[in-house]
Amino acid sequence: MPVPGLGSRPARLWAAGGLLPALALVAAVLVTTLGGAHRARAAADGLPHTTVEVSPSGCGRGWNRPVPGLQVFELHNTSSGAAEVYLEDARSRAVYGEVEGLGPGTTRPLTVRLGKGSYAFTCLPDDADAVTGPTVRIAEGRGGPAAAPVTEHDLIPLAIDYQKWVAGGLDEVVGLTGKLRDAIDRGDLSGARSAWLPAHLAYERLGAAYDAFGDADGQINGTDAGLPGGVHDPSFTGFHRIEYGLWHGQSADALRAPADALVKSVRALSTNWAQARMDPAQLGLRAHEILENTVQFELTGRTDHGSGSNLATARANLDGTRAVLARLRPLLSTRYADLPGLDRELDRAQHTLDGFRHGDRWTPLDQLDRAQREQVDAVLGDLVERLASVATLCDPRRTV
Repeated sequence: MPVPGLGSRPARLWAAGGLLPALALVAAVLVTTLGGAHRARAAADGLPHTTVEVSPSGCGRGWNRPVPGLQVFELHNTSSGAAEVYLEDARSRAVYGEVEGLGPGTTRPLTVRLGKGSYAFTCLPDDADAVTGPTVRIAEGRGGPAAAPVTEHDLIPLAIDYQKWVAGGLDEVVGLTGKLRDAIDRGDLSGARSAWLPAHLAYERLGAAYDAFGDADGQINGTDAGLPGGVHDPSFTGFHRIEYGLWHGQSADALRAPADALVKSVRALSTNWAQARMDPAQLGLRAHEILENTVQFELTGRTDHGSGSNLATARANLDGTRAVLARLRPLLSTRYADLPGLDRELDRAQHTLDGFRHGDRWTPLDQLDRAQREQVDAVLGDLVERLASVATLCDPRRTV
């Protein structure tokens, strides 16, 4: 899960600079930044270009000569406010592409592949009702992918079910951190080192809930990054503070207070969780972020404070990703054509990571040879790309 002090997460999956891409179903549905004229034309890229008006009174105006195949729509907002734009199947309302945050007076391209069927643009101005433009029919050809829009109403029961699962996970964390503290209280540092990893991994499996944990996540799982005193800073607390002490020769006396504080924080989080509310709209995004953060923080060793357990944490994060996907599966089964491929890649990642486990020990990152490191980076990097589509498909969309 994201680690406080190591940078913040972007709010959405959109590209840098504020340019929001079209619906990322597969590579065929793209938004790119194009310059030049915004009129119906065959551009230098060889694709037909059509300028389409975006406004409450003229949504979809300009699409008068429909053609099949890959093409670019230059969406031009003639209104005085920002708007979202969807290109939909006129009957089923399945979305072929979208652009969000189209500012007044601006033009942005939407690249899609269309085939036989009926289509319409829907314009959703900020703070105003949706407007659907005229239906346009194409008589031939094979279109690209489309997906029925997900609404926040669809996500609410899934988020509630996930919250209940997190509650059980927090109970487990409370029990395991208690065992860790007890070992430190007895002066059994060898036993404490054995108890530290199961407790930490149990917490890491709850990765999609980190935003709802609030400040407690920093107290429980923060690092020393950005702290003036580094690992000696009084604000350095939680699992990684204890990890540092256990693997850097600190005494049980020095670790009793941090262990007590960790147990107190975990118990408070567990007690207060019943009143917490996860944002259902973020559930799909979290499915992507868990492993994105794994690649950024665990596979770089930035969170290692001596235990060498980054690969074990990556494995726990994979479990956390599966827990989120299990709740999203009813939505994905009818929207994500490559769901079986995602499942295969999850299994491949699990098999790869499990290969670095030897009983209760895990191979430290710095002991991987080049081929092993490339394999881990490749399998998790591929999963991050696939999960970006999950996040986009499960991003709730306005329907009115």
